[in-house]
Amino acid sequence: MTDQSTTAVSSSPGLPRQSGGGDPAPAGVSRRRLLGTAGATGLVLGAAGAAVGYASAPAGATPLTSLGAGRAMFHGKHQPGITDPLQSCGHLVAFDLVAGAGRKEAAALLRRWSATAERLMAGEPAPHGDTDVARDAGPSSLTLTFGFGRTFFDRTGLQGQRPAALDPLPDFSSDHLDKARGEGDLWVQIGADDALVAFHALRAVQKDAGSAARVRWQMNGFNRSPGATAHPMTARNLMGQVDGTRNPKPSDADFDKRVFVPAGGEPAWMAGGSYAVVRRIRMLLDDWEKLSLTQQENVIGRRKADGAPLSGGTETTAMDLEKTGADGSYVVPVNAHARITRPDQNGGAAMVRRPFSYHDGYHADGAPDAGLLFICWQADPLRGFVPVQRKLDRGDALSQYIRHEASGLFAVPGGAAEGEYVGQRLLEG
Repeated sequence: MTDQSTTAVSSSPGLPRQSGGGDPAPAGVSRRRLLGTAGATGLVLGAAGAAVGYASAPAGATPLTSLGAGRAMFHGKHQPGITDPLQSCGHLVAFDLVAGAGRKEAAALLRRWSATAERLMAGEPAPHGDTDVARDAGPSSLTLTFGFGRTFFDRTGLQGQRPAALDPLPDFSSDHLDKARGEGDLWVQIGADDALVAFHALRAVQKDAGSAARVRWQMNGFNRSPGATAHPMTARNLMGQVDGTRNPKPSDADFDKRVFVPAGGEPAWMAGGSYAVVRRIRMLLDDWEKLSLTQQENVIGRRKADGAPLSGGTETTAMDLEKTGADGSYVVPVNAHARITRPDQNGGAAMVRRPFSYHDGYHADGAPDAGLLFICWQADPLRGFVPVQRKLDRGDALSQYIRHEASGLFAVPGGAAEGEYVGQRLLEG
């Protein structure tokens, strides 16, 4: 968890996300019929804010609500699910190739996954064996994102194409990692604004894996639903804190440089891609909730009510790190989480965070197994995640209230062009 969360992206101007009403669709109306053809309503959708809509529904049909009609684009320079607005439901799943499966089987699997992702993100049934779970819904801003773990390159004989950026992350003192729930040959991120649409995609991806790959681990997450607040705002995490104030925005001049591998970078097949660090961070909520409001705010360095820095102003006011109180101490404590994670306190290190909260029941002592599925995106994790986490490791006040329980690092190639599948430049290069 850092002060640079992704919800700033999801609430950026030009990306309105409102939920709406609407009656259920009549029996027999397919997802494609509900969507109609492009053109009529001009909803603002997708990472780039492109105007996409659906035509007036046929006589007797009820048009989709704005939430159901939200659509992200599969094809593009970058994969979906990185700069798209944060969705309310998510699944993370990692696969290992089975014994004997290699480059050929991996290529066939990525073709299947890409074909399935393209159809489901358009609100259409899966190419084969559709389960009808999402039959009545629109795309609901569904995104599927695919990445490769370090071991993938050994399994496929592509060691020479493995990026140096996939070198193992260093150990951190806050790590209590379960190796069985980390890493993996292949990684898939699924997000949607409808839980059934998200599960439908998860099931399709698992079925597509067939005999080529088996699930290594899988995690489920959630966020606030679009339209749940009176106006778009930065989300809160399970500690009740506004989480996402300083996330880099696509409108920033150096956004692409920080987040995406440039054309001409190494390796060439990663052009337009990004690196995802995935961490399951359990929040020790019983301990956290024993703190007073003032103590919680000093741990974070921001007011709980509105996310404003303790130095004053509003949520977006620049934090004054030199401001002192009547007793001469810093208003924002030296070990406050928000102070430590500022890019200007870390040599400019920055990353786009796009997390989901999770709750997986309770431990034997009654403590909730809940926290954050932390996902951050950067052009190079050694310049993004690692320096920030090292500094947090040395003295973050928040560290005694969280536990890093699983970890993964994945190379996420650039988006697939029309007629191409994700990872084709690597697997057929």
